[in-house]
Amino acid sequence: MKAALIVDDILHDFVYGKFKNEKAARIIPPTKRLVSSARRAGIPVIFVCDAHLPSDPEIKLWGPHAMKGSAAARVVDELKPVKGDFVLEKRVYSSFQGTGLDLLLRDLKVDTLIIAGLYSDICVRHSAADAFQHGFKVKIPSDCVSSLFEDDKSSMEYLRKIYDAEITTSSELIKALGKRSGA
Repeated sequence: MKAALIVDDILHDFVYGKFKNEKAARIIPPTKRLVSSARRAGIPVIFVCDAHLPSDPEIKLWGPHAMKGSAAARVVDELKPVKGDFVLEKRVYSSFQGTGLDLLLRDLKVDTLIIAGLYSDICVRHSAADAFQHGFKVKIPSDCVSSLFEDDKSSMEYLRKIYDAEITTSSELIKALGKRSGA
């Protein structure tokens, strides 16, 4: 198994801005620990971030949010990407659509994706769908995702049933990553 960690849309607009909510802020500490552990274990960390243009389909539905080049579209400071991380921009829900993610993952010889981020009933769900349809194994740390509309348990159950996602926790993944890195 060769894994990569996808951090999907943990952006200022979704945590502190337009779509601010308490549930979104709660995923930052465990996600930060998971990102740190992935880096130590040599697991690629890939941030995929909304970077919308005014003509994007989501703008009509949600209004302007996470606009390309704005502070609102940046990864929250607590999870700031570092040298060696990858940062991709997206204009739709899925991390795969128009981002080059699939090619990057193939270049890295990845077969398993750990997906953390916002929101498990929107962007994480669409990213998991595309990951599944592209033949990747999907792992979702339940404490590193949050839903916007559904309750979190229903959202996790959907990902498990429909995309065969392994629902786990950041602690379980960190333990497994520690074994891989010899820590």
